[in-house]
Amino acid sequence: MGTGPGAEFHMSGRAKEVLGFVDIVVGYKTYLEIIEPVIQGKKTLATGMTKEVDRVEAAIDAALKGQSCALVSGGDPGVYAMAGLVLEILATRNIACNSCDAGAEGSLNVEVVPGIPALCAGAALLGAPLTHDFAAISLSDLLTPWELIEKRIAAAASADFVIAIYNPKSKKRDWQLNRAREIILEHRAGATPVGVVTGAMRENQRIQLSSLQDLDKADVGMQSIVFIGNSSTFIHGDLMITPRGYSKKYDI
Repeated sequence: MGTGPGAEFHMSGRAKEVLGFVDIVVGYKTYLEIIEPVIQGKKTLATGMTKEVDRVEAAIDAALKGQSCALVSGGDPGVYAMAGLVLEILATRNIACNSCDAGAEGSLNVEVVPGIPALCAGAALLGAPLTHDFAAISLSDLLTPWELIEKRIAAAASADFVIAIYNPKSKKRDWQLNRAREIILEHRAGATPVGVVTGAMRENQRIQLSSLQDLDKADVGMQSIVFIGNSSTFIHGDLMITPRGYSKKYDI
């Protein structure tokens, strides 16, 4: 399930309902800390980073023992998060889920509860950078070869997509964002608007407006999402706007 940015008022009613009735909540330690007011008194199981498989296995095993379990993801569970891994492991272990024979021994009922993804939270704070076609690309090469990531960056840049970049930078991955910038500059003007949102809708929230040519000077970290505009994106005041194309068809 997805908790969105984390604060209770940004969680869906269904997410809060599920957290209210489950027997156990499993998740990355930081995400559980963020939603701690919502899960007070609940049995929890927290793990650190890079322990995604362990979390999924623990949640599945708890469910197979008859406990109702919420596996928590920040943002939306289907966007660079845990929903895919859960279903993949269920398939690998040949565990039936959501079958017609509900309640059959060894089968599980699985619900993917959506949440506000980070790119939507960040876009809302910037204004409207994603109003036209866009591509989301993660710069983390832990699970995807960097050569493939470069191909996707070049393809999105050449096709004039707005680009939302996840996992742009960390202490160990400190060069990938600048390389992405170099690739995109082969297809876009240096003055192309860029927005950087860190800790969207959390206490450490920070919003920066910049340009593609100056992106290397921006303060970017693990909790940042970088929005790179297309050829029509512009800045108005403190807002980043990508037109949908209404002005070409209507008198506005």
